Amino acid sequence: MKNSSFLAWILRMNLIKRWSPMHLVKEENVAEHSHQVAVIAHLLATIKNVYCDGHISPEKAATIALYHEVSETKLQDINHVTKYSSPALTEEFKKIEDLAEIECLNSLPEKLQPLFKELVIQKQVDKEYKKLVKAADVLTAYFKACDELKFHNPEFVSVKRRLSLKVDTYKKDMPEVSIFMELFEQNCLASLDDLSN
Repeated sequence: MKNSSFLAWILRMNLIKRWSPMHLVKEENVAEHSHQVAVIAHLLATIKNVYCDGHISPEKAATIALYHEVSETKLQDINHVTKYSSPALTEEFKKIEDLAEIECLNSLPEKLQPLFKELVIQKQVDKEYKKLVKAADVLTAYFKACDELKFHNPEFVSVKRRLSLKVDTYKKDMPEVSIFMELFEQNCLASLDDLSN
């Protein structure tokens, strides 16, 4: 059986810094980000099932979220401003991300590849799960922006403004996001002392 480099690449996610080239009060890496997105995706899926008559697997949502940045193991994190500076550039970045995802998938043994295809290749992810994981991704970034602003980092003023608009859109389109924010937003932004009381 041929050795696989798949896990070796995944284990390097903690070496990939997010938010470059921005100034950060608290650094964040892709592994931390992916874990947080997975937790929030799991919560969103569970809320959807319990409160909104959904029929979605929280475990599958969390697993897709864990792998949603797999292309960054090859490409690093590309800043939003750079990635979306023009439609043509965005299209090219997406093509490169697609190739990186395929390369990651192909590093698995052939027998495992069909089982991972809809987790690793973002174009293969079921639309309902993709939308939910994207919402979780935005929520994670929103909480990061709030956290940086709490420590007076002006780099995140416009980031929070942009992400707040996205969160508002998700709240209108996805009742589970609205319920999630009602349940969790306030305490996610609280101090340690406030959480303890």
